[in-house]
Amino acid sequence: MILLLLGVLLTVIALPVSNKTDSSSTEEKSRPFFTDASYEEQTAQRSLLEEKLEELLSQVEGVGKVRVVLMTGEQKDSSSFYSSGNQAVTGVLIAAEGADNSVVSRNIVEAVMALFQVEAHKIKVMKMK
Repeated sequence: MILLLLGVLLTVIALPVSNKTDSSSTEEKSRPFFTDASYEEQTAQRSLLEEKLEELLSQVEGVGKVRVVLMTGEQKDSSSFYSSGNQAVTGVLIAAEGADNSVVSRNIVEAVMALFQVEAHKIKVMKMK
């Protein structure tokens, strides 16, 4: 009887335990914006994203002229034991003519948060002179 209980206990201990957190939000945050590529290709991809974001934000009411700088860093894949070398947006600096208006500034921050899944404290919006 004791051996049977010990066998059941060992079987239960050996079963994998899954973390029941929301896996979709984890997958979104771990998805890189830049694929494995050379430094020149990554720089070109970052510049293209900056230009697209500048163009988009300049079309928003009250924003005016815009300059964008994207900071990228290595994206660590939480499901692997090694660094994948993928690049993701880790910070954003935006200079906009309309940034002195708090509503415009907040709209810019929310747009960047939605596009890049970057936390608000990693986004800086400044008034362009």
